[in-house]
Amino acid sequence: MDYRSALVTGGSKGIGAAISAALVAQGLTVYALGRDRAALDALAARLGPGLKPLVADVRDHAAIASRLGNAEIDVLVNNAGGLSTVRPLHEQTAAETEEVIALNLAAPLQLIRMLLPGMIARRRGHIFNLTSTAASAVFPGTTTYGAAKAGLSQAGRILRYDLAGSGVRMTEIAPGRVETEFYLKAFDGDAESLRERMYTHQRPLRPDDIASVLVSALQLPPHADIAELILSPSEQAAGGHVYPVAPQAVDHD
Repeated sequence: MDYRSALVTGGSKGIGAAISAALVAQGLTVYALGRDRAALDALAARLGPGLKPLVADVRDHAAIASRLGNAEIDVLVNNAGGLSTVRPLHEQTAAETEEVIALNLAAPLQLIRMLLPGMIARRRGHIFNLTSTAASAVFPGTTTYGAAKAGLSQAGRILRYDLAGSGVRMTEIAPGRVETEFYLKAFDGDAESLRERMYTHQRPLRPDDIASVLVSALQLPPHADIAELILSPSEQAAGGHVYPVAPQAVDHD
C-alpha cells in the first residue's frame, strides 16, 4: 500500500479501536479520534508510536483540523456514530434527534469535505464510511439513525461519481449487529441487560471482523475499489431483526 497515515473516528474503543490496531499493524500512522483521553492513551500504550491519540469531539471539525496540523491523511475512517434512544421518532426529544443526525451524518460529511482536497492533490486516498444495515432495512424505533446512515450511504454513491479518476477511493461498509457498547446509552447504561438482550443468545459480529474487511479493501490494487459491502452475522436474517433461536421458533426484536 502507498498509504501512510489514517484518521479513525471513534478510535478509542470497539470497532474504531480494532480498526486502529489493524492499520497500525499495516504500518500506517493512525490518528485515533475520540473524547476519552484515558482510553486513547491506553490504546497508544498497547499499540506503540504508530498510534497518535487525538482528543476531540467528532462534531468539532475545526478543532480536529487544528490538532491534525500539517498531517497528511491518506485514509479516513468515518466510524464514530451514536444512537441515543431506540423508540419512535414522535417519542424522541428534539435534542435526541439533532444529536443522531450530527453524529452520524453531518460530522462524517464535514471530515470528508475537510480532508478531500489534500487527498485529491496527492492523488492518493481512501475514505471508509461505516454505515449500518439500518440504512436499508427496517428496525423499529430507529427512524433518525436509519435516515442518517442512509444519507451517508447516498453521499458515498455521489462522491464516487465526483471522485472518479481522482485517485481517491470510497468504500461503504454496512455491518449488521456487532458486539460493542454502541447500544449502551439506549439501554440506560445497563450493560448486563444489553448483553442479555443483544449478544448472548445469537452470535454477533466482532469488531475485529470489521477491521479485517476494511484492511482487505484497503489492500486492493489502486484500480479496484469495493464500493459497498454488507457484513452480516451468519445468524442474522436480512433486515436485521429476526434471529433463529430454535428449529420451530424465532425471536423478534
